[in-house]
Amino acid sequence: MPMNRRCIYWLAALTVVATASSALAQVRTRPNQPDMQVDAATKSAVLDSILVKLDGQYVIPAVGKKTRDAIAMRRKKHEYDRITSAGEFGDSLTSHLRTASHDRHLAVLYSYDLVPLSVDTLTAADQAKEDEFFRVRNYGFEQVERLRGNVGYIRLRGFVSSPEAGEAAAAAMQLMANTDALIIDLRQNGGGDGQMVQLLTTYLLKGDPVHLVNVYSRPDNFTYQSWTLPWVPGPRYVGKDVYLLTSKRTFSAAEEFCFNLQNQKRVTIVGETTGGGAHPVKFERLSEHFQMSVPYARSTNPENGVDWEGVGVKPDVSVPADDALKTAHMLALKKLNGRPGDPADVAGAIEDLEKTGDSRVPTAMR
Repeated sequence: MPMNRRCIYWLAALTVVATASSALAQVRTRPNQPDMQVDAATKSAVLDSILVKLDGQYVIPAVGKKTRDAIAMRRKKHEYDRITSAGEFGDSLTSHLRTASHDRHLAVLYSYDLVPLSVDTLTAADQAKEDEFFRVRNYGFEQVERLRGNVGYIRLRGFVSSPEAGEAAAAAMQLMANTDALIIDLRQNGGGDGQMVQLLTTYLLKGDPVHLVNVYSRPDNFTYQSWTLPWVPGPRYVGKDVYLLTSKRTFSAAEEFCFNLQNQKRVTIVGETTGGGAHPVKFERLSEHFQMSVPYARSTNPENGVDWEGVGVKPDVSVPADDALKTAHMLALKKLNGRPGDPADVAGAIEDLEKTGDSRVPTAMR
């Protein structure tokens, strides 16, 4: 998925699958930015632009037309006339677009700061802010550690694409190389960039490059293929069990990661059915203070054309998200029990996990 204005996408992705009551208050470019008044001329220009982009760019033309007609009808009924808050205008449009399309990637984002003429182009200052934003979040790799029984654990909050993110991924996988099973926690992962999906998927599969998905882009009427990479730095994590933790908040690129590995029968997914967003997006400028997240493409299984849009990726082991880590850890430990290694550690971990539900290594053992 192209990474247009990555920082904005990350913020939107973190909230895009929240419940309807809370998502609208959080979907703006910045959650605590000042509001401003929006006049009739600006609203009219924004609405004109939305209708054009739905007609020409939305990935499924019939859904784009249905959504366009729904917005046009609300406009005809003067539903937007009373709105004077820029934040409320963006939130209302997002709600109406998603109600008509059932596509939670579709959004109108208000920005107090000026939106660049090209949303793909950042000033040096904005680029520096974005770089710092990702640095302090360790490029999505929020937690990397060893759990009891020599089970690796990575909490991944987003799929970031940059040289620094690639280095963070390689470092995380190197640290996990000597574990006997691996848990990757995607329960709070709202998506990101397909290039990181390719990289991490490659670490988990052996052999020649694997065809993962086809991505059809409507604007240029072209289908491109996503494959695993021929090489990754460091050892691949193969021949050992991998568990992915999911929730209703797991969305977009995080779902593709689950979708691809589930199709390859490489992982056990533990948790809840994911959010159901299979349409890559790009950001389009609507006015000086509004931009639109436009789903312009569709990712599908190359063998059967199936995707996860609207239905999500179903777990292999269905449990509430809060119980997913304990469940996956126990599954891993029971498969490791009796194998070469440290049987006392594994057996003790099973006993402790049954008693306390705590997967962490006690301080005295670190």
